[in-house]
Amino acid sequence: MSNTIEVKVPDIGDFSDVPVIELLVSKGDSVEADEGLLTLESDKATMEVPSPVAGVVRELKVGLNDTVSEGDVVAVLEATAGDAETDDAAGEPTASGEDQPGKALPEETGKDEAPRPEPEAEARITATESAVPAPADEPPPRSDSRGLPHASPAVRKFARELGADLRQISGSGNKGRITRDDVAAHVKQLMGGKGPSGAAGRIGGLSLDFPEAPQPDFSRFGAIERSELSRIQKLSAGHLHRNWVGIPHVTQHDEADITDMEAFRQANIEEAKARGFKLTPLVFLIKAMVASLKAFPTFNASLDPDGESLILKHYFNIGIAVDTPDGLVVPVIRECDRKGIMELAEELSVVSARARDGKLTPSDIQGGCISISSLGGIGGTGFTPIINAPEVAILGVSRSTMKQVWNGESFQPRLMLPLSLSYDHRVIDGAAAARFTRFLASRLEDLRRLTL
Repeated sequence: MSNTIEVKVPDIGDFSDVPVIELLVSKGDSVEADEGLLTLESDKATMEVPSPVAGVVRELKVGLNDTVSEGDVVAVLEATAGDAETDDAAGEPTASGEDQPGKALPEETGKDEAPRPEPEAEARITATESAVPAPADEPPPRSDSRGLPHASPAVRKFARELGADLRQISGSGNKGRITRDDVAAHVKQLMGGKGPSGAAGRIGGLSLDFPEAPQPDFSRFGAIERSELSRIQKLSAGHLHRNWVGIPHVTQHDEADITDMEAFRQANIEEAKARGFKLTPLVFLIKAMVASLKAFPTFNASLDPDGESLILKHYFNIGIAVDTPDGLVVPVIRECDRKGIMELAEELSVVSARARDGKLTPSDIQGGCISISSLGGIGGTGFTPIINAPEVAILGVSRSTMKQVWNGESFQPRLMLPLSLSYDHRVIDGAAAARFTRFLASRLEDLRRLTL
């Protein structure tokens, strides 16, 4: 009976033509049962296609960026003798390397070789992704075709969220796999001013090896309690630190006279309410932002990682910062250039409710061109929002107030909206930022200009 097995895409829900984003093995590699062969990424999740048995990869039927659907053959395996006949035992814990070609059994090893752990003990080590470094004589961890060390999709996503380069991280898990703790430790080291090699970074002779902040025993000074940060706050911490340190921020402040805009909004509030949603000033900002991005394409761009070119975008997806019980999240409203005020208001109401209920999907927070952070409902006269990389700018909005404004003949009470635009100075200069905010303000001041 042939030991050749075709590996097919398992049930992946109501998805088809899902792209292959990562090849975890190569032709000729030995794999164990349930070891990942490749990674797929749908609109809502990332998933691995596991090996059903232990064996050797004889053929890969797909490549990077190919698309697959449920039932498609992605690989051909030659199962080891034991697994080909005892598929029921595939889920049992097995000592690493057992029954693999080219590896000596314990009885055949030299006397100086350290004894292998019992199967149960090794399974425990694997399950907990022990942080104990692998012995020096272990073979180097297998990497994929792009040279990335092994890591689960969840760990890769965690690394992407923190801006960590997996190539600079040593894995401490089974077979050198990178664990979540490895990524966190690496980021912590970088945040402390140390590079991957442990050497302090320098800029123009200035050391970036900052001393650690003091950590006194606060209980000596009075009663204290410890409050755990939410998951969103923990993830945001890495994002914010990376963006603030890695992007040269400058903030341009301006004001928009929204007296007429507010009158128009008030005249249409009841219609929106009858349709089941609120008509907030934010939707007018979204439309004005789209017009501004069209007039100033550099703001609708991302800096290429090589630092020598811009990626200009021809779509208009606007991120909206939403304050939730667990922290700030930024869902993205898509194709804002194709939607009217009422349609945007309804969509904004729906996505904001999903954000507060913790029901956003990964696709809901991806693909933004620029973000808007509004504190208008709370207060303030201005602030410096942190850019949401890889975007190059973010608009902060504070609470509007009535002011006496000179119109050339007399002072008139006008409703003024403070605008704070933070921008990446590597891409945008001060004059362009000033023109952008003035253009944006002019569209808010006269909504008719949005049709031009």
